[in-house]
Amino acid sequence: MKKQSVFIEGAISPEFIANAIAKHQSKHTIGGHNIFLGQVRADEIDHKNVAAIEFTAYEDMALEQIAAIREKAFKTFDLTCMHIYHSLGKVQAGDICFFVFVSAKHSKELYAATEYLVNIIKKKVPIFGKEIFEDSSHQWKTNTN
Repeated sequence: MKKQSVFIEGAISPEFIANAIAKHQSKHTIGGHNIFLGQVRADEIDHKNVAAIEFTAYEDMALEQIAAIREKAFKTFDLTCMHIYHSLGKVQAGDICFFVFVSAKHSKELYAATEYLVNIIKKKVPIFGKEIFEDSSHQWKTNTN
């Protein structure tokens, strides 16, 4: 099973996302794309606002699990391409930290594939976020989907 690197240090820039889209213009068998962008929210928790999230991961285990998830998704959905990226390190509120990009001949399965990928990665892959508040205090984030 091929382990593709999915981690990006810091926020995922709009330029990175635009470049990923542009690279697919030469692939003429693709009829549709679907993109999920996960953004750091400035949640208010116990009267404090989240300023950033610092992401860490068990990288080897995460890459193995994402490779298995990719393999299952390609078997389950009729996809042409699939790209998954997640931030490591500190990402400010408002910045993108999670980017899932799927492409297929037809749009029918794109939405289901994207939803599957986002939910299974958030649930199963050992990526952790420490919420950093405006007052510099912090706590570990719990994913609620």
